Amino acid sequence: MNRVKIAAGNWKMFGNSVQNAELFNAFHAAAADLGGEVMIFAPFVYIPELLALKKQNNSKVVIGAQNICDQAQGAYTGEISAAMLADIGCSHVLVGHSERRSIYQETNEATAEKYELALNNGLMPILCVGETLEQREAEQTMAVVLSQIDAVAEKVGFETLCDTIIAYEPVWAIGTGKTASPDQAQEVHAAIRAHLRAQVGENAKKTRILYGGSVNASNADELFAMTDIDGGLVGGASLKADGFTVICNAAG
Repeated sequence: MNRVKIAAGNWKMFGNSVQNAELFNAFHAAAADLGGEVMIFAPFVYIPELLALKKQNNSKVVIGAQNICDQAQGAYTGEISAAMLADIGCSHVLVGHSERRSIYQETNEATAEKYELALNNGLMPILCVGETLEQREAEQTMAVVLSQIDAVAEKVGFETLCDTIIAYEPVWAIGTGKTASPDQAQEVHAAIRAHLRAQVGENAKKTRILYGGSVNASNADELFAMTDIDGGLVGGASLKADGFTVICNAAG
């Protein structure tokens, strides 16, 4: 099964209107020439202006959010709901990013709630999973990653999960400059797909599994050439137009 590769930029808490417009233009130009998909996950406040740029340019670039609340609505000051994102035209959202899990102590259960709310409001969730350095050194990588997947599957079912996107992001490789080798990354991606296949059979072939963890212009080609790596969720390198264009080309 031919899975369309994805180059997704997670801008985290960086950027301003001028910089964002410059980056969007570079992403738009890259997306226009590619067979793959190009995505931007931006801070909430900049999503409307990026959506306006997308419409103005008739762009293929996908605009997504980095997080949502685990509640549908209510007295949750400072939170943003899945329905609100859908209302303004946002289409995708990251769920369970390692920084949400580690810094803000978000549990597997809260992640599963967010995932279900995203689906119920017409958003495509990208489920982020991954292990810490301590967990990898204790040979717990597969147990941790698969438990994070199972928590969501218990909520929505494996068939539904297989219709969305998963991002494997080893926590020890995010923003550290360390990257899992292509073989290390492929090993985990293959294990994720095998786990899905055990539940849903050949439908697991359609699930796109991204790698996130210090992806850059120099390693993207080799990573994306792996059998079960369907593109990248890119952090810091997505804030540099030239470097991210190279990553887009690797995905295309």
